[in-house]
Amino acid sequence: MTRTLLLPALIAVALSGPAQSGSADAGNRGGASAKSVDAAAARDFVARINDEYRASYPELSSAQWIASTYINGDSQLVAAKANERNLAWLNQTNEAAKVFASVPGIDAASARTLGLLKLQTAMPAPSDAARRSELAAIAARMEALYGSGKHCGDPGNEATCRDLGELSDVLYKDRDWDAQLDAWRGWHTISRPMRRDYVRFVELVNEGSRELGFANGGEMWRAGYDMSPAEFEAETDRLWDQVKPLYESLHCHVRHALGTRYGDRMPEDGTIPAHVTGNMWAQDWSALYPLVEPYPGVTSLDVDAAIEASGMDATAMTRRAEDFYTSLGMPALPASFYQRSQFTKPADREVVCHASAWDMDMQGDVRIKMCIKPNEEEFRTIYHELGHIYYYLAYNALPPLFQNGAHDGFHEAIGDTVMLSLTPSYLSSIGLVPAAAENPQATLNEQMKLALEKVVFLPFGKLIDQWRWAVFDGRIKPERYNDGWWQLRRQYQGISAEGRTEEDFDPGAKYHVPGNTPYTRYFLAHILQFQFHKALCDAAGHTGPLHTCSVYGNKAAGEKFWAMLQRGNSQPWQLTLRELTGTGQMDASAILDYFAPLKTWLDEQNAGRDCGWR
Repeated sequence: MTRTLLLPALIAVALSGPAQSGSADAGNRGGASAKSVDAAAARDFVARINDEYRASYPELSSAQWIASTYINGDSQLVAAKANERNLAWLNQTNEAAKVFASVPGIDAASARTLGLLKLQTAMPAPSDAARRSELAAIAARMEALYGSGKHCGDPGNEATCRDLGELSDVLYKDRDWDAQLDAWRGWHTISRPMRRDYVRFVELVNEGSRELGFANGGEMWRAGYDMSPAEFEAETDRLWDQVKPLYESLHCHVRHALGTRYGDRMPEDGTIPAHVTGNMWAQDWSALYPLVEPYPGVTSLDVDAAIEASGMDATAMTRRAEDFYTSLGMPALPASFYQRSQFTKPADREVVCHASAWDMDMQGDVRIKMCIKPNEEEFRTIYHELGHIYYYLAYNALPPLFQNGAHDGFHEAIGDTVMLSLTPSYLSSIGLVPAAAENPQATLNEQMKLALEKVVFLPFGKLIDQWRWAVFDGRIKPERYNDGWWQLRRQYQGISAEGRTEEDFDPGAKYHVPGNTPYTRYFLAHILQFQFHKALCDAAGHTGPLHTCSVYGNKAAGEKFWAMLQRGNSQPWQLTLRELTGTGQMDASAILDYFAPLKTWLDEQNAGRDCGWR
C-alpha cells in the first residue's frame, strides 16, 4: 500500500516558509517593538509573513521537487541549502512573533495564524546557524539514502542489486518463506547507515522544539490538533480502542491461515512474522487474500486484469480518477498538472517513487510524483493523491498559513474517502468491469480484501509515532532504538521478526522515519475516511448498507465535500468536522458499520481458536 505525503519530500520534513530576501533584522520585521504592539500591528505582521511565505515558497518547493525527481549530490545540496535558509526564516519569524503573544484585542484570524506559525515544520531547527545547517544536511542525507536504497546479493555485482520495488514484488508474489525472508532482510539493511544520523537528528529537533516552547519534538507534533498534547494522545488511544476488536478478529483468522500453510515455522507466541505478510512493513496484507478468501471461486472483481485489458496507461488512469472529482462538481485539473507531474519512473536516473502530491506555488501549480504501474493498487493510489490535489486547489484562496488540512489527518483522508466509493457498481458504471448482481458471498470476499488493507493498517498507523514520541522524550534511548521498535510492533500489530539486533535500524526502512513525516495523520485518516464517507452518503440520500454506497456523480455530496475543503485550516478542525458530519468528535463507529458483515463472519470462523498474541 502506498501512502502519500501531505507536502513534497523535504517540504514535509520542513515546511518552513519562504526565504527572506535581504538582511532585515528579524526582530524588526513588522515594524513593531514591545512598546508599540497593538492589534493593528499584529494584523500587519501576520499580513507580512503571509506575503513573504507566498512569494518565496516556489523556490523551496522547486528545490525539493528536483531533489526527489533527480537524486544526486547536486540536487541534495541545493535542497539542503534551500531548507536551511527557510528554517532560518522560520526561526527568525517565530522569534519576532513572540512580542504579539498576548496583544489585547487581537482578531481571531491573526491569533490563529500566530499559533500556527510555530507548527509550520515537523523539523524545528536550532537558532544556531551551524547546528541548523547540520540538521538540514542530515535530513537531506537520510532522504537520499532511502530514495537510492538497494540491496545487493553480491556487493561487487550491480546485476544482483534490487531496489524497494523489486524486493517488494518478492514479498507480494512469492509465498516461499525463505525467499520472502531474504527480500525482507535485504531491504532492512539500507537503513543501518542512518542510525547515527538519526540520533543526532533527534537531538537537534529537540533543541529547536525547546526554543519554540515545547518540551521535545514529540510534544510539538502533538500540539497541532487544537487540543493539548496530552488530550490528543488520549484521543488516539480512544480511537484505537474502538477498532482494536475488529483488528484482533482479523489477525486471528489470518494467523490461522498462515499456520495452516507454514506449520511449525510460525512462532508459538501467536505473532505473525513480518516477512510473510506480503508487505515490507506488514502494514497491508492484501497479498494474503488468496489464503483467506471467504468463498473461493465466488465471483470477485479482478481489477488488475480489467486495467490491463483496458490498455490504460498512467495518464489515462489519472484522467479516470480526475473524472470522479469533476463528477462531484469540482473543477478540472489545470493543463500544467499533466505537463509537469511525474507519472512513471524515469529510466535514466534515480527518483523517489514514494507517491506524493505537491502544491508548488499555492496558486495552482499542482503535481503528483509517482511511478505508476497498471494495476489496481496504483489505480486506487491515484484517487488518493488527487484528494490532496483538490484540497490544495480548494484552499488556495486562503492566506498561506491557513493553506493546510483542518488537521493533517484530514488531508490524508480526502482521497481515501473517494476510494471508498470505488464500489463494484462504480467500476461497472465506468466500463471497467461487468455489472454483477449483489451476492452476500461476493460481498464478504470484497470486505475481506479491503480489510486486509484498511483494518490491517490501523495499528501500524498508530505505532510509528508512538515510537518517535518515545524517542523524542527519551523513554526509548538510542541504545535500544530497534528493541523499542519491535516491542511496539508486537504490542499493537502482533507482528514479530527474528534475529533483529541493535546493529539494525528497522524504523529507518520505512520512508516516513528518515523523511521525518509525522505518521499519526494516516491513522486518523483511516478513521476519518469512513466518517466522511458516511456523511457524504447521507448527503447523497443513500439507503442501504454503507459498503454499497458510491457518491460518484452526486452534486449534493460534492458541494458539501468542496465546502469542507475550502475551509483549509482557517478554523479549529472540530468546527470543520461538525459542518460536514454533524459532530465535532472523530468517531470510528462508521468503520464498524462498514465492516459489520465481515466481523460477524470472522467471529464465527474464530470460534474455538486460540486468538491473541503474547
